[in-house]
Amino acid sequence: MIALGLIAIVSGIVNVYYAARIAQGVTSDLRAETYAKIQSFSFGNIEEFSVGSLTTRLINDMNQVMNMIMQLFMQLLRMPILIVGSFIFCIVIIPRYWWVTVLMVALIVEFGVIVLKKMRALFGKFQEKMDQIFNQAQETLQGVRVVKSFNQGPQEVKKFDQTSDKLNDYNIVIGYWFSSVMPAFQLIAYLVITLVVFLIGRAIASHPTDVTVISPFVNYILTLLWTIMIAGMTMMQFARAQISLGRIGEVLATQPAVKFNEAANKDELGGSVEFDQVTFTYPGSKQPTLENISFKVKPGQMVGIVGATGSGKTTIMNLLNRFYDVDAGKITFDGTDIRQIQLSSLRSNVGIVLQDSVLFSGTIADNIRYGKPNATMDEVVAAAKQANIHDFIMSLPQKYDTWVSDSGSVFSTGQKQLISIARTILTNPPFLILDEATSNVDTVTEEKIQKAMAAVIAGRTSFVIAHRLKMILNSDKIVILKDREVIEAGNHQQLIKERGFYYKLYTDQMAFD
Repeated sequence: MIALGLIAIVSGIVNVYYAARIAQGVTSDLRAETYAKIQSFSFGNIEEFSVGSLTTRLINDMNQVMNMIMQLFMQLLRMPILIVGSFIFCIVIIPRYWWVTVLMVALIVEFGVIVLKKMRALFGKFQEKMDQIFNQAQETLQGVRVVKSFNQGPQEVKKFDQTSDKLNDYNIVIGYWFSSVMPAFQLIAYLVITLVVFLIGRAIASHPTDVTVISPFVNYILTLLWTIMIAGMTMMQFARAQISLGRIGEVLATQPAVKFNEAANKDELGGSVEFDQVTFTYPGSKQPTLENISFKVKPGQMVGIVGATGSGKTTIMNLLNRFYDVDAGKITFDGTDIRQIQLSSLRSNVGIVLQDSVLFSGTIADNIRYGKPNATMDEVVAAAKQANIHDFIMSLPQKYDTWVSDSGSVFSTGQKQLISIARTILTNPPFLILDEATSNVDTVTEEKIQKAMAAVIAGRTSFVIAHRLKMILNSDKIVILKDREVIEAGNHQQLIKERGFYYKLYTDQMAFD
């Protein structure tokens, strides 16, 4: 007995160790595969799921799957043996009352199936509320400055509490069902034991030896009950993980809305771009954002994109990077349809400076060489000097080794913008897109950014999206967008002579400068 006890202890430790290793390994691989799949998604795919939902699936749903795998391997071998063995011994001890044991198992299984069905639906709703919690937290934390500046903290707390309360309600109902399982199973088992004792008592005269089997029968019934309860809990864990596994499966089964031709030649693009009758509608929208857009850009030309808010300026940037595919028409680089260009070739040839600069955790040097990880320190410094940010970096205690955290919140908008420009300069792309790069900075910083942009634009085909027309006065071509269409196109002098929409926009802005 002592030897068997020691074997049981060692076996249990080994079982838990390898169950944990398998669960961690499988979940780690699944998480990596899911994250890689998300990275392949286009903007449309991410908007379809929402960032909060994808985050929940990567963290909470993965944890549910990990717990399920661990429980499965911990109970996989011993539970069937205990259940079958206890069931057989219950029948062998008192053969004529076999139906009592079958009745107990049938009642427990029936109740367990009912609970599983109820809880499966609750688990799905619970995970949906988890998505909402993540989305609300993300929106509030990203917009914390707006929330505080408008003193909306109490209102945001109230909104979050409402969602949290709904999540809590589902959790409580799930807890109620969980808490009902063990008492219900025990009640069924004790009623069966009572029934068997009653039947033995009534037949004691004709079967006096039955008294001796009451004790072992009760032990086997309780063992059977315990194993069924453990199996039931494992099944509930499995039901919860199955919902999570299904949600992860949705991500893995989703095909990227934008597919690249990786069999195409990986060539450096020369510099010419053409929009040919391009029409585009954002997913979920009924009205096109761009309609029948056509214009040509020669190598090395600077193109200014002008238009009112919502006219489709940023959409052109999204289409040039193929974050979305056009609905009709085509975009060509050097005569090649953008849909026939490799992903790596397109992204390495097109540089972007966004309106809202994004920095990542790491050093300033790491952020500058983000698009070219193998860049030398001399190249990083040269790019920073060209972007007019080198002097600022050198004024910091850690210089280029200064750690960037919380998306660079310790830096000003202009400083982050100049670091982003340095990052683009380092990649040395033949095509450049500047999306309102100076719209959120002061006049002094704007001048620095303009000088940096002039250095970047030189010799490159560039698209400059701007509200301030003085940023694009020297453009080779200015494209005016209005009501989803190109209404004017030409250089500054030509558009002024036409005295159209651009002329009015220019005179209005000059009056305020």
